[in-house]
Amino acid sequence: MHKLKIVLIEDDLALGSSISELLVLNDFEVIWLKNGVEAFKYLDKKTPDIIISDLMMPMMGGEELFVKIRKNNKFSTIPFIVITAKIDEETKFQQLKNGVNDFIIKPFKVNELIYKINNLLDLKRSIEKKCSPDPFSKITIKLSQKDFIISINEILVKNIKSKIDINDLSHQLFISKSTLDKKVRKLTNKNTSQYIREFRLDYAARLIHLGERNIQYIVNETGFSSFSYFSTSFKSYFNTTPRDYIKSISIEKHSAEQNTL
Repeated sequence: MHKLKIVLIEDDLALGSSISELLVLNDFEVIWLKNGVEAFKYLDKKTPDIIISDLMMPMMGGEELFVKIRKNNKFSTIPFIVITAKIDEETKFQQLKNGVNDFIIKPFKVNELIYKINNLLDLKRSIEKKCSPDPFSKITIKLSQKDFIISINEILVKNIKSKIDINDLSHQLFISKSTLDKKVRKLTNKNTSQYIREFRLDYAARLIHLGERNIQYIVNETGFSSFSYFSTSFKSYFNTTPRDYIKSISIEKHSAEQNTL
């Protein structure tokens, strides 16, 4: 079976060796790198399933590394866990604002790290599955109303970062704009523009549940034309601002973790 690949970045040789061995014993493939510069060069060519990085390191720390790689679209859904000693609230909040997915505070128990890794990977797989198009939809597009919506969703997922509109959608479905809009209204009680916009907003919410916290990054990933338009649309659709929505998800996650203790 294919082993999940973890990139571990830790400059403490004793700690790095211990974590690496423990992860291998839990059936992960581990690439252990000693600093952020070395990791950045490696990640420029390779894409792991998850990244675990110490926060404070010489040459390039975990925070700088995270900000650099998050600019690359291929790392948009790669979970990133920060390992650190006890830190002040301001530093912790800054990392969360940057968009890191989770923390592990030294000293920690092995099970805690393994649980956090598995939880993030499960969430990542779940979101990718929901966002991925049905591989069989192309041969069943005309068989049912449900398949018509599936075919629309497939096109929207593939073009989520672009500014696809009703003209592009009708062209790719080989139907007129009026026919497209009539079908969409009949099946969803929404016009096509509204359906596209709300599809993007639902995708944005999934990114937030995955752990993404950088709102500008979410705006770019979901193809909205501006930060203000995204914020206004998000508030209208979810009855809360993007920042408040992120806070509510963080609180729910924290409460769930407390309940498992």
